Amino acid sequence: MGVAASGDRTQEIGFLLLPGFALLSFASACEPFRAANQLAGRDLYRLRYFGETGEGRIASSSGAEVPTEGLPREHGRLHTVFVCAGGEPTAWDRPVIHAVLRRLARFGVRIGGISGGPYVIAAAGLLSDRPFTVHWEYAGATVEAFPTSRLAHARYVTDPDRLTCGGGVAPLDMIHTLIAGRMGEAFARRVSDWFLHTAIGAAADPQRASTAERYAVHHPALLTVLETMETTVEAPLSRRAMAGLAGLSERHLDRLVREKCGLSFSAQYKAIRLAHARRLLRQSPLRIGEIATACGFSSIAHFSRSYRTSFGCAPSAER
Repeated sequence: MGVAASGDRTQEIGFLLLPGFALLSFASACEPFRAANQLAGRDLYRLRYFGETGEGRIASSSGAEVPTEGLPREHGRLHTVFVCAGGEPTAWDRPVIHAVLRRLARFGVRIGGISGGPYVIAAAGLLSDRPFTVHWEYAGATVEAFPTSRLAHARYVTDPDRLTCGGGVAPLDMIHTLIAGRMGEAFARRVSDWFLHTAIGAAADPQRASTAERYAVHHPALLTVLETMETTVEAPLSRRAMAGLAGLSERHLDRLVREKCGLSFSAQYKAIRLAHARRLLRQSPLRIGEIATACGFSSIAHFSRSYRTSFGCAPSAER
């Protein structure tokens, strides 16, 4: 369907900004709507920006500020509201915002989340029994906070009345899909070309580089081991089990990990678990003992010693 064929009235799109929201993610979401208006020669979309404290300015992750109006009391003509959040999830406990989101959802407003925004929507109880995604950095904290959630490791997830995506440039992909659904693929492609966005990511595409790219490793058996390490932080597998999984002898596994990663098998496994623990300490309200358990440590004392050796400070210092 071309531009002239679309008789839809102007859609009102809101962005609810939490202090420290990720500026790039926000821009990746709102700029395509602006470009669509310019290319169409009419207002397909009207953008509004909301802040919890009323009229004022909300500072982004980089310090750049966006003028905002107060939270919407009624749905009015709002079609979609995106929650944009960055920083640490421990700062996202916003009951007033949760109540506003629930009220808008009851009125039929489509609710979306960008970067850390899906965490806020989940905290409002609006993602129960629904697949959704969140920026990969917040995935661990999200699973710990909402253990029954249906978190998908995807670039973005669209439902008729819920939209969620990771951060960075992932919103460009999601908004491309929304514009294409309304105005047709050819028009959406013109919008994406405006931003040199020539490789449109699919919803199910991963958010992060592959394991091979992140570790600079290309040995198939070692990739299997590293991927398994990342998915078994809570219940680490033994060296024997991991060697069997990779089809290697334990000695060969040890030699391969040390040669390609520069650490012993045990040290590499521990480094992955401690990195996960660090994210949980910074992003989740879990007690230190709970984080130790979630990262496969048998005791708080063992966890604390390992953490201090690796990062030069006690786990409590991260908070």
